[in-house]
Amino acid sequence: MRAIIQRVSRASVTVDGKIISEIQNGLLILLGIEDADSQEDIEWLSRKITNLRIFNDADGVMNESLINSGGDAIVVSQFTLHAAVKKGNRPSYIKASKPDIAIPLYEKFIAQVEIDLSKKIGTGIFGADMKVDLLNDGPVTIAIDTKNRE
Repeated sequence: MRAIIQRVSRASVTVDGKIISEIQNGLLILLGIEDADSQEDIEWLSRKITNLRIFNDADGVMNESLINSGGDAIVVSQFTLHAAVKKGNRPSYIKASKPDIAIPLYEKFIAQVEIDLSKKIGTGIFGADMKVDLLNDGPVTIAIDTKNRE
């Protein structure tokens, strides 16, 4: 799994002109899934994201996690995180999982984040043409890959 997490002051996902998810302070999580991903990847990534100390404490130092800060989250599936651009100018998405594999893993990841945060989170709609609006706070943007644990 690959994730791009962005600390946001606000974020929303719109499909067909209708806002389907909206948060204030928290994380926008873009999630790419490949066939080799497992329950272990889901659990590791969720724990890493929800415990990552990237929110400011009372002294303005990044020392608080999403859990400690009380922030919210939106998870959006994004197969383009597995784009291969080595050859030519057209990205290849061969490593990205097809929906029959990706959808159950996406849903399990959402459920795991909700367990780790002890609350519901926002989502996109898998495979939909989504418009994602955000105000990146910091800016803080971090890429995480479960295959190399970084």
